[in-house]
Amino acid sequence: MKKLIWLLAAMLSLPVFAQEDEEMAQEGESSDVVDGIVAKQHIKNKKHMEAAYVREANVLWSKTIWRMVDLREKQNLYLFYPTNTVDGRRSLIRVLIDNINSGDLKAYSSATDNEFEQEITAKEVFEKLGVSNPDSIQSTNPETGKTEWKYVFDMSSVHVDEVMKFLVKEVWFFDKKYSRMECRIIGLCPIIEQMNEEGTRRDQKMTFWVYYPHAAQMLSEQEAFTFKNDAQRESLYDKLQKREFGSYIFKESNVYNNRGINEYSQGMSQNIEWENIQNAIFEKEHDMWEF
Repeated sequence: MKKLIWLLAAMLSLPVFAQEDEEMAQEGESSDVVDGIVAKQHIKNKKHMEAAYVREANVLWSKTIWRMVDLREKQNLYLFYPTNTVDGRRSLIRVLIDNINSGDLKAYSSATDNEFEQEITAKEVFEKLGVSNPDSIQSTNPETGKTEWKYVFDMSSVHVDEVMKFLVKEVWFFDKKYSRMECRIIGLCPIIEQMNEEGTRRDQKMTFWVYYPHAAQMLSEQEAFTFKNDAQRESLYDKLQKREFGSYIFKESNVYNNRGINEYSQGMSQNIEWENIQNAIFEKEHDMWEF
């Protein structure tokens, strides 16, 4: 009798699954041409998981770290390439400036001590990236009815290949509720490297800050290259959350106006210093436990 009931349930569920598969196929096949075996929809429709709420009383210890990510390192190449859109994939800087240009993402000035204090316009962002003289179009705001001027930028003129590094602001904290150390990314800052006037060395210039939680959904919808398996690719958000990138500590919160390590240490001493900071964070978690 039980076998008969399971057989009837399976037979009744087949049309439902078939209908769902057909609907998904129709959504993915908006065109007769599919560049691959199937039309990829998983990453495009993906929703990111918001970070859990943390009570201030549960944070026993925290440390703010600024970490430098060099996009030329092998494990970071998926953040630098492709410089142009390829197979639906875009680089990290391309995702950010595309959403800033469309008005879906806010940018903040990198000239202030507080990263997310002064908001800047898309025009200022593109000027920092070396793009000037944008075209402007007149439009009517549907909410206010007022006439507004909107700048239109030639995205092909943006030299995304000059963005060689990213400065990542993150906070490490110990949550006593779960008795564990956690790390959360707070902001991203693209850094441009350009040759100086003498052509002898590259000058680094901070461009703008982006508040990471505001960009999380945009990054979760962007596919990132995954080595060895094109069928199981992850989003840029997934890779950043899993910390699948190489980096070194640029500075930590300190009493000296949050000065960088390079301001008081050079050469091998600089490497030793940021390794000591990293080790101190990991040892802090063990010190919180009692055995």
